[in-house]
Amino acid sequence: MTDTDAPAADGRRPSPAADGPRAGSHAAASRAGPDPADDAIPAIELAGVAKEFHARGEVVAAVRGIDLAIRQGEFFSMLGPSGCGKTTTMRMVAGFEDPTRGTVSLQGRDVTWEPPNKRDVNMVFQSYALFPHMNVFENVAFGLRRKNVAKDRITQQVGEILEIVDLTGREQRRPRELSGGQQQRVALARALVNHPKALLLDEPLGALDLKLRQAMQVELKRIQREVGITFVYVTHDQGEALTMSDRIAVMNDGVIEHLGSPREIYEHPSTRFVAGFIGTSNLLTGRVSRVTGGNAVIEVGPDERIVVPVGHRACGPGDEIEVTVRPEKIGLTLAPPTGIGCALRGTVTEVVYLGTSTNFNITTSTGADVVVFVQNAAAADDAAVVHRGDDVWLSWDPQYSYAIGSSV
Repeated sequence: MTDTDAPAADGRRPSPAADGPRAGSHAAASRAGPDPADDAIPAIELAGVAKEFHARGEVVAAVRGIDLAIRQGEFFSMLGPSGCGKTTTMRMVAGFEDPTRGTVSLQGRDVTWEPPNKRDVNMVFQSYALFPHMNVFENVAFGLRRKNVAKDRITQQVGEILEIVDLTGREQRRPRELSGGQQQRVALARALVNHPKALLLDEPLGALDLKLRQAMQVELKRIQREVGITFVYVTHDQGEALTMSDRIAVMNDGVIEHLGSPREIYEHPSTRFVAGFIGTSNLLTGRVSRVTGGNAVIEVGPDERIVVPVGHRACGPGDEIEVTVRPEKIGLTLAPPTGIGCALRGTVTEVVYLGTSTNFNITTSTGADVVVFVQNAAAADDAAVVHRGDDVWLSWDPQYSYAIGSSV
């Protein structure tokens, strides 16, 4: 079943009239809504949305005033650790939680106080929640039958969606006769067959093994492109979010710390938390020695320096800045590097062979711990003969340095 068909937890919703500004002609205009075909109108919009829970006499802020607009037809991910507020935010979009403050709009229509079954969104959970006594066809057709869709129309729509999710020929199988990935696709088909304006997915791949989960990531993105429906995906898995998303909102402690494309978030994280949470990142701190040509230079020692672009950011000698650089951007050599780029000395503390790459843990002369990823190419180089305990040089192009909080 689609979760928007489920009743509200208590069966009741606060009246919009009690909220003052939403009453009267404005509320009527909001319910009428703009033309859904207008791509300029966000599929989902949150304005100042906050959610507080009361536990043992204390107020717990799960979401702390989010402003967010999700575009039509976008694959949008909400990424963050457990307890960051991402699932609570999704539940407010679905109507399973009421916001303490703020408004939720779908296709430009204020639905803040509407029950789940009045919102044109469907939700898919990690557990799938398939009916074990029904076959694939009946599971997918369940929502259509509740809407009294004509029998021939049900057959057509179910057949079309099963083809999209690559389940044609398995219509008569029961859930127990399907693999985990196939059950996931049945749950998707059941949610998509009603053509909702948006599909909400809460950790839907968490129950699958690694290889199947990676395969389903590609399948989900393909399905989303084919149906053209807005997907909102909640996950704590950075790889999932980077693989599938058009944009990602990285959440921490009830707020969005960074909103942008996967590349923007990975290459230019806005905060220390984002840099550490998305992939692996090396964080280096130092005092600026000089600023030249839009670059801040941190002189670490003889022949050792960190160079970071700062653009028009206010930065001068003596300022302390925090720099992030990704492990795959760093070169590893036994001899000192040439040129005027970034260079640090260090000692190898660990070497881990991973097949396609080798990971080196290095303690620099400043005491910072740095991770370096080196691809295992056919041609041998210095990295191939580096062992634990060796003294090495790290080097990278200044363009790969990024000052945390910089707008460049």
